[in-house]
Amino acid sequence: MSEASPGRRAALQARQETERGRRLDRAFDEAARTVDPRERAFAHELSFGTTRLRGRLDHLLARHVHRGLPALDPLVLEVLRLGAYQLLYMGSVPSYAAVSQSVDLARERRGTGAAGLVNAVLRKVGEDGDRPELFPDFAGDAAGFLATWGSHPRWIVDRWLTRWEPAAARSLVEANNERPSAFVVPLAVEPAEAVSVLAASNLEAAPVGHGTQCLRLGPGVRPAAAFAVLPRAIAQDPAANLVAAYADVPTGTKVADLCAAPGGKALAVSDRALYTLAVDRSEPRLRMVRDNAVRTEREIGIVVADARRPPLREVDVVLLDAPCTGTGTFARRPDARWRLTTQSIADLTALQTQMLTAAAEVVVPGGLLVYSTCSLEAEENEAQVDVFLASHPDFRIEATSAVPSQYLDRLGQLTVTPQDSGFDGAFAARLRRAS
Repeated sequence: MSEASPGRRAALQARQETERGRRLDRAFDEAARTVDPRERAFAHELSFGTTRLRGRLDHLLARHVHRGLPALDPLVLEVLRLGAYQLLYMGSVPSYAAVSQSVDLARERRGTGAAGLVNAVLRKVGEDGDRPELFPDFAGDAAGFLATWGSHPRWIVDRWLTRWEPAAARSLVEANNERPSAFVVPLAVEPAEAVSVLAASNLEAAPVGHGTQCLRLGPGVRPAAAFAVLPRAIAQDPAANLVAAYADVPTGTKVADLCAAPGGKALAVSDRALYTLAVDRSEPRLRMVRDNAVRTEREIGIVVADARRPPLREVDVVLLDAPCTGTGTFARRPDARWRLTTQSIADLTALQTQMLTAAAEVVVPGGLLVYSTCSLEAEENEAQVDVFLASHPDFRIEATSAVPSQYLDRLGQLTVTPQDSGFDGAFAARLRRAS
């Protein structure tokens, strides 16, 4: 009797932990820690791809599970999702292997009955494929199409369809279902020179441009490999790099980043600051900031503190990259779309309000408060700033020419959307305090 491969077992473990509420990246790192590099790469594609297309896979599986997916043993459901993803979207996996390995997984964990069900369902899924006629028609039911084929929770789709035309919402959903590129930002040399340094070590990279200092790493090139030959660099998506550029930190100022971990924005602006302080409530995550600062040879201070109660006063520039729903990062964090609820928005909006109020108190007169999120939701972005300004009349939005105008709204706030940029989503507002 054959056994399931280590990569498939790791992917199953990662998926189970993710469905219990754990972050996929952390669940995967633990599940795959003893797996060899080739199997690890396979497990990564399988677990992240299955998470990304979970809604689509469930729609196709439900056609052949007569009792409905909620009635299934959760482990068996995960085996079916993983098997369907291999059948439909991993061309390197022969159909017979996708089915037989899934059957082996089910038999190992749940016995012959589960194995029989998995075998029957996956064979039918393989025969049906993912033909367009198996999904709601986009023209007649855009929400149904984007929730099933587009693999996004229906409530999120409904929100986005109230904000964007169906074609734009579809572009966003499609962008979220792409495999994200890896990006690094060189801190000591210009992007063109960094490309040459990497090329000398046979590492492919290309400048992103569009107002960023980012390099897009070539297929299979991981940031760790780039850091080995380009240590004074950080991993950072172009959207986050645009936030750092938009902050437009004046030279010679004291800067405090109140939600700093893992430190990308603080490090990106530290060359212009007289002194940069990285603050975060998580001591383990601040160790990442410290490690990144040591590798990039940037001197920054580190303090463990809650942004709602910053132990600071009279700071020239305060950066507040607030905790948010992360709806702009669904390509990079595909599990986030399934973990969010409508209550998440209300809870995070309340937290952001508290942090903004606290941050405002430590900005010196004439100083700058830069509020940012990686969310696309108005409650966390434009509306949050409106509420803040209404209660803090000594602050105003101040535009900057440090980023291309295509990313600025009519008030001078930074707005980056995945469907328009190909990057993560981001929002930022530069708020100047009256002298």
